[in-house]
Amino acid sequence: MGWMRTTGHRGRRGYDAAVDAIRRACAAPGRERDLAVQAGKAALAACVAWAVVGWWLQAPMAFVAPWVAVVLVEATVFRSLAHGLQQLAAIAFGTVVATAGVLALGDAMAAMAVVLPVAVLVGSWRQLGSQGIYAATGALFVLTDPHVSVTGSAARIAEAVFGALVGIAVNALIRPPVYLRDTRAALEDAAGEARAILMSVADGIRDDERDAHRAEGRHERALRLRRLVDQARSSLGWSRESLRVNPLGWRRRHSPGPAYDDAVAVLDYVAVHAAGVTRTFMEVAEERRGARRPDPRITGPYADFLCRAAEAIHLYARTRFGDGSEDELRAAVGRLDEALDALRARLPGSVQDDPEALAVHGALLAQAGRLAEQLPREARPEE
Repeated sequence: MGWMRTTGHRGRRGYDAAVDAIRRACAAPGRERDLAVQAGKAALAACVAWAVVGWWLQAPMAFVAPWVAVVLVEATVFRSLAHGLQQLAAIAFGTVVATAGVLALGDAMAAMAVVLPVAVLVGSWRQLGSQGIYAATGALFVLTDPHVSVTGSAARIAEAVFGALVGIAVNALIRPPVYLRDTRAALEDAAGEARAILMSVADGIRDDERDAHRAEGRHERALRLRRLVDQARSSLGWSRESLRVNPLGWRRRHSPGPAYDDAVAVLDYVAVHAAGVTRTFMEVAEERRGARRPDPRITGPYADFLCRAAEAIHLYARTRFGDGSEDELRAAVGRLDEALDALRARLPGSVQDDPEALAVHGALLAQAGRLAEQLPREARPEE
């Protein structure tokens, strides 16, 4: 029954996260609202492509146009254009080769055995990127059609071209996604989640919490924190890419500077060590491999250290983007160093010839030291 409770907890957390995202999208501008706008733009592109190709022209394979239009409403205009060219090349290749195979062999099954391996191999070509799979998809549309002809295949390619034009045009002309992948918001989200995780662990330590499910939940949050940092790293590239081939890109004063790269690197280290801290306490709560609970003489100083680390991470994120004081950050890092020194001073007296206790306490101290090392002793706002 344990797996059912775990599944239920995860399902509730997923539901709560979805509700929170909807609430944020309705409450104020932000990444959630931008994503909702992109979804609406994709639907609009599909409707326009279908209205022209399916309703007005009544093309036999009209679904190709809205399908291509939807997938090309991308995170940036540049990506829409680049992926559009790759996708059209892949579809055209698959369609032409499959048509030639069916007409030459006179049998769809025989042509499928010959054409599909070639289409899949060409689809793995690096120049086609993630759109290479559409070579095999385009070939299958032809191979499964009972009436294959040069005219029909040409019409299918033309429909794909029209759908691509619609998708790219909608993405470029209707609220171009310059702010869709807001790097600053992504980094602030990651820093805020790191702070919340460390504070939660500190509260659990002070309360002498022994709930294995809560400990597992904190560890899962720490693992998701690494994904948030990865998203921030990707958003940094998207933010810079969004200024390319964008009719509204000139409104941005400058692309994200070195401060953002530094913040990504620091938060990446924070995520790694937050995962290590939560893993240690999860193993202690679940009594894995004989893991022993930390001595009461070290839990208090360790909880204080985590609280000060959470405060320093919060101030680091604010200071890095020009909203905080460098003096406050230096003071917070100084308090963090003091807490780490106090923790180191308590360790020798809390371990008495006990290998298991030494392993747990040593792991906690090592993680604390690595976490403290990642925060800079001086901060500079982005130029």
